[in-house]
Amino acid sequence: MKFACLTSTIASLAIICIGASASAQEALTDKQLASAVAARQAHMDLNGFNLGILGAMAKTEVPYDAAVASAAADNLVALATGINQSAYWVEGSAAGSVEGSRALPAIWEDMAAFEAVEAKFAEATLAMQPAAGESLEALQAQMGVVGQTCNECHKTFRQSR
Repeated sequence: MKFACLTSTIASLAIICIGASASAQEALTDKQLASAVAARQAHMDLNGFNLGILGAMAKTEVPYDAAVASAAADNLVALATGINQSAYWVEGSAAGSVEGSRALPAIWEDMAAFEAVEAKFAEATLAMQPAAGESLEALQAQMGVVGQTCNECHKTFRQSR
């Protein structure tokens, strides 16, 4: 009798804990999704900031400065290779699901293709690193390669404005 009561109590507690855990997850889901979107947008803003520095030099809008270009290229490498971005790309955070998200469902439909484009960007930034400090011409040539990887990702995986 005591064993049956104990078993029943344990089962009831397990159900309550599972229910509470599910409720807590549901309560956090919107917040977690919004946080993931905000984090990836901040990451992209940092990419854009550093690409803006390099792009302005490549277009000769500002004078070429090897030290400044190298610092921007180093930042891009750190952003592309030094941070595990998997927490940014939470399933359910696509455009239309979370306010402000422009990530297309294609990311989660073919994560391998998305990760391949991310890898191309990382390779392009690694090649940018020495080019940025070498010369304006080397920077300009590599800027085209980096830009192509950005465009490939945005065309396939980002919603237009």
